[in-house]
Amino acid sequence: MNGLFHLHAVDYFIIIVYFAFALIIGFMLRKYTKTGKDFFLSGRALPTWITGIAFMSANLGATELIGMSAGGAEYGMIQVHFYWIGAIPAMIFMGLYMMPFYYASRARSVPEYLKLRFNEATRGVNAIAFGAMTLLVSGISLYSMGLLFKTLLGWSLTGSIILSAAIVLVYVALGGLTSSIFNEVTQFFLIVLGILPVTIIGLIHLGGWNGLVAKLPDGFTHAWSSLGSNHNALGTNWLGVVLGLGFVTSFAYWTIDFLVVQRAFAAKSQRAAQVTPIFASFIKMFIPAINIMVGLIALAVFPHIGHGTMSYNLALPALLAKYYPVGLVGLGVTALMASFMSGMAGNISAFTTVWTYDIYQAYIKKDATDAHYVWMGRVATIAGVVLAVLFSYIATGFPSIMDYMQTLFSFFNAPIFGVFLLGMFWKRMTPWGGFWGLVSGIAFAFIFYFFIPIHFATPNAGNFWRSWWVWVVTTGVGILVSLVTKPKPVEELKGIVLGVGKYRSYKGYAWYKRPGVLGILSLVIFVILNIIFW
Repeated sequence: MNGLFHLHAVDYFIIIVYFAFALIIGFMLRKYTKTGKDFFLSGRALPTWITGIAFMSANLGATELIGMSAGGAEYGMIQVHFYWIGAIPAMIFMGLYMMPFYYASRARSVPEYLKLRFNEATRGVNAIAFGAMTLLVSGISLYSMGLLFKTLLGWSLTGSIILSAAIVLVYVALGGLTSSIFNEVTQFFLIVLGILPVTIIGLIHLGGWNGLVAKLPDGFTHAWSSLGSNHNALGTNWLGVVLGLGFVTSFAYWTIDFLVVQRAFAAKSQRAAQVTPIFASFIKMFIPAINIMVGLIALAVFPHIGHGTMSYNLALPALLAKYYPVGLVGLGVTALMASFMSGMAGNISAFTTVWTYDIYQAYIKKDATDAHYVWMGRVATIAGVVLAVLFSYIATGFPSIMDYMQTLFSFFNAPIFGVFLLGMFWKRMTPWGGFWGLVSGIAFAFIFYFFIPIHFATPNAGNFWRSWWVWVVTTGVGILVSLVTKPKPVEELKGIVLGVGKYRSYKGYAWYKRPGVLGILSLVIFVILNIIFW
């Protein structure tokens, strides 16, 4: 079968070098991965710039590059809300207000924090829900890669899935979280080097920004101006975007999803852990330059994209094929491979930690040696990859991969966020308030999706409003149950709830080392970008 690209020897050489490099990192780090703390948390010894890039890169998977470039071509700059209001405020909040509690608790995972704040039952529900979601999202990454390389290179779907799964399996099983993080950092730079030239070449070809705007439909370069009503690409107004995406969906992902939070847990100090998501926010704001901007350029270059045989999903691949010569094509394809493997590796390493500590150690084998849990972590890595391969075919039942992912997040992340927000900032929240709030939120998410016949203009609008109402139900049930049940003694909440214990100050540190100053600076840039592209 022929694909969109025809690779030459030098292109295959670049791809092989990348695969070899990923495996070598795993083998080199294996000797430094002896304890559970090393394997699951990188020894809590990594510097901010590494954890910050990894924090952001774990989210920069295949669905981000392919899905968001497709969204840019189909919807325009309105798609940028997923990066700006849908990420930046939550990342800053995570660093300033939530990370101190995480780090002070010395929890090894998000479910373990829930055990400390609430009880074992709440931890168990969260661990099982997170494990299921993580494997399903890993399957999405695998399926996306297999489908893309079948289209681009003519490779078989199953062969592509198995190859990438095998590479991720080896380097994560050998080096644990450290291996995953170092590969994510490498993958980030590879993605930028492989994809950013498309934006630059495309803008030059079209005559700069003004030339691009002249070839796009009216309003396609604005993010907010069309949100006065539901008649826009997102199918919802500014209130749905702010409440559903900017508040619930965004905060639920960036503050409590262990896939990204685990990277901050690996930081070498509390200050480094707090700065990690804030550092990542500076990078996150400019990621649209390598995906959404690519979609706009694709629409200008291929005016008939989205019609006939050319899918919006081919926005980025089509531009790679048009602009890149031999060698650079190999770099672009390798960048796409790196994005797929980055997303999957992040999910697998998070699943491995939660399975080992929050399910296996908590309920199956409580008193084993540290070496035994490292062994179980490697076994869980193998099992997780195998299950992800099997789950990858579930994605075939959804018309849009991005819609599938957002649906999963509304099912699992939104209710967990409701419980976290109350638990971290309200001392009166009780263990059973947390448990029943979480259970009711997950249950309501499924009921809302499958049994409440509400029609939304777009899947995005449905996910935004579903997330909002799931959060409302979770919060309401959590408060009501807490008012009639007994809270934990205040001494058990020290360091893990606002107002119980001393909040650390960084007064006297240089400005660029202070989380508060960096958070304000990031917020200012965020506001400026939204004004520019209003």
